[in-house]
Amino acid sequence: MGTGNPLVIDGHQHFWDPADGSCGWMTEDYAAIRRVFSPDDLRPALAAAGVDRTILVQAWHSLDETRAFLETASRTDFVAGVVGWVDLTDPEVAATLSELKARPDGRYLVGIRHLVHNEANPNWLLRADVQRGLAAVAEAGLAYDLLLKEPQIPAALEAVGRHPNLRFIVDHIAKPRIAQHAMEPWAGLMQGFKAHRDHVWCKLSGMVTEADWRHWKSQDLQPYVDAVLSIFGPSRCLFGSDWPVCLVAADYQSVKRALDDCLSGLTGEEWSQIFGASAIEAYRLPL
Repeated sequence: MGTGNPLVIDGHQHFWDPADGSCGWMTEDYAAIRRVFSPDDLRPALAAAGVDRTILVQAWHSLDETRAFLETASRTDFVAGVVGWVDLTDPEVAATLSELKARPDGRYLVGIRHLVHNEANPNWLLRADVQRGLAAVAEAGLAYDLLLKEPQIPAALEAVGRHPNLRFIVDHIAKPRIAQHAMEPWAGLMQGFKAHRDHVWCKLSGMVTEADWRHWKSQDLQPYVDAVLSIFGPSRCLFGSDWPVCLVAADYQSVKRALDDCLSGLTGEEWSQIFGASAIEAYRLPL
């Protein structure tokens, strides 16, 4: 980007080495991405797509990964922030967050995430110990990423209502069943977030992998993007590639181009909001 142009920010990407983590979610369907992905792998794609900065997001339930990602952010020019993992159910979670923030690279910690949609209990977010953990995240001044599918949305809405001082970001538009062209019950459930737009954002991410991996088109994503925009508005939506997960269905530029297609009716200011300003605001990025 030239001087004076707003930053373009990818609000959701990953690095990993499968040897380091418990990659239980990485089933045989994901064999093509079951390898090391590092900053050097992503850098050319960012340059080709005109993306300046990224948010690096946790992939395993691992404090070691969180610490490693903070170190990665400190030496990677394009990583603007880290969404890490801590055990929200741990009585000492507040101390853990303090320890992470106190590190020399702790300023890069901007949010926390748990793989909520993998929990057997759809009301996991409402457990008393998890609620205490969310309060600690708010107290630490961090954001919380909500990784949901349809069954977890009701509990997420309840949690959002209980924590008005915590910034929440819904990942991957809560993973609607795009491959089946199913709008409901997803769209009806998502309407509940409209009452909480003052402290909830939504990532326009993860859509190509919920669509038909081999045959998806931008038009398949359009109804879902339109629904999210109607609920959250451009000021509460942000772009995310979900790289390298997206690679099972599309390369980096195709993901960004598809969202561009779906947002073609927006103003330049609204585009800049979704592709940059919203991430800065939601995560209070230390730019």
